[in-house]
Amino acid sequence: MPAIFFGHGNPMNALATNRYTEGWASIGKSMPRPKAVLAVSAHWYVSFCAVMSNLMPPTIHDFGGFPKELYQIEYPAPGSLELARAVQDLLAPVPVRLDESWGLDHGTWAVLCHVFPDADIPVVQLSIDATQPPSFHYELGKRLRSLREEGVLIIGSGNIVHNLSAYAWNNPAVHPYDWAERFEEQARDVLSKGDSAPLIDYQSLGRDAILSVPTPEHYLPLLYVLGLRREKEPVSFPVQGVDGGSISMLAVQVG
Repeated sequence: MPAIFFGHGNPMNALATNRYTEGWASIGKSMPRPKAVLAVSAHWYVSFCAVMSNLMPPTIHDFGGFPKELYQIEYPAPGSLELARAVQDLLAPVPVRLDESWGLDHGTWAVLCHVFPDADIPVVQLSIDATQPPSFHYELGKRLRSLREEGVLIIGSGNIVHNLSAYAWNNPAVHPYDWAERFEEQARDVLSKGDSAPLIDYQSLGRDAILSVPTPEHYLPLLYVLGLRREKEPVSFPVQGVDGGSISMLAVQVG
């Protein structure tokens, strides 16, 4: 299976038909049916490493101030205790707890409702441990590589550029800010060359990186996908665009 980082953006994309959601749907149609999905979402950002063990995970509406139609969306995909335990084993000796307190947050379901609209493929989420440095998350991705060979689709969901304080709320179609364009272009260039080190140490990349990644939670899912990439494996960008000047919707597909 490929491994894919999705720029998920606004949760209203769950209800929308636009170039981003159409791109997500095309990704789902272009690949073999996965055995299961393992998702790393920006919105399960906690102080520990956990994997979701719910057999029927709830749809979490982890946001506020949106139309009631968004809160009515359910994504009733089953969970997979088998996959959760496999993740535990592969990540050992890192302690990974089985967790039933979470479900599918919008970083996962707002994308998957377009990629796999039938919600009939098991989905498990892996938390992002906020106490760990970027290199830790990259290394976890490397340890999960074998799942791809077993038919598991591993996705990261966040945004390479995510600066809500600079977002043009009244004009989402505004031209991207220059620093957002430069950092995304730099990331694409590094990804195309196959060198992960600069993106792992993104905080050393200067002002553009600081403005593009003011907080790490939406960026770190990319590092899991980088870790899943094998040497010389092709990378592509099936969905592109910047929303509101400061939210990159770039999707990064490995394999």
